[in-house]
Amino acid sequence: MIWKLPFNLKKTKKLTQAVKERPIPKHIAIIMDGNGRWAKARQLPRVAGHRQGVEVLRDIISICSELGVNHLSLFAFSTENWNRPDDEINALMSLMVEFLQKEIAELHEKGVKIWMLGDIKGLPEAAAREVENAKAVTRNNKGLQVNIAINYGSRTEIIRAVQNIARDVSIGKIAINDINEDCFSHYLYTNGIPDPDLLIRTSGEFRLSNFLLYQCAYTEFLFTEKQLLWPDFNKQKLLESIFEYQNRSRRFGGIIE
Repeated sequence: MIWKLPFNLKKTKKLTQAVKERPIPKHIAIIMDGNGRWAKARQLPRVAGHRQGVEVLRDIISICSELGVNHLSLFAFSTENWNRPDDEINALMSLMVEFLQKEIAELHEKGVKIWMLGDIKGLPEAAAREVENAKAVTRNNKGLQVNIAINYGSRTEIIRAVQNIARDVSIGKIAINDINEDCFSHYLYTNGIPDPDLLIRTSGEFRLSNFLLYQCAYTEFLFTEKQLLWPDFNKQKLLESIFEYQNRSRRFGGIIE
């Protein structure tokens, strides 16, 4: 748990300055959890929580871009989420389409690049089409890269990588002795993307839920208190999370004297 800041950093402006004075994580991953519970607590339909979550996302993308974060990976829809009711699945897909249609022009103007992690072919036609359009429009942008994990499952990703490696070995494209960590990473959805420095999960759940299992080997985890649901996350909480990360010691299995 976090959020025990020095008193003089309680205000967002001072905290922003303090965060900018230290190394910024190059890659932040977020499991945006708690939309349904947020809506239920207000006696609203679950889709209202998802919609509010999208509103939060705009601000988080903006502050990450301002801080100079290189990659922001967002767990939007897992392979297991297909087990949810059809009306909720349809609402989630519609919200994604709506978000991309409304925001793509401004994101493009700010130099944000949209990328996708997961099996895009498994999405409904309208969603897949909007995803491909967002990728095409922002393909050459050099700013913050937003990686949206949709129809994504880490175990499926790893199995897919193993299958593709086995295929390439069988046709002589690579040799067995060529297989190492660097080689394996090229077969993942995150090919070319550095591993997350910081992973944040809201709503007090202490698990990865099949998100970036391989990539998070040395990621710093931050789980918020139970009361902090994704629709209540904001710039201040992101800054506090980064400040907590900046005050940790990352040893990667070694020793720091």
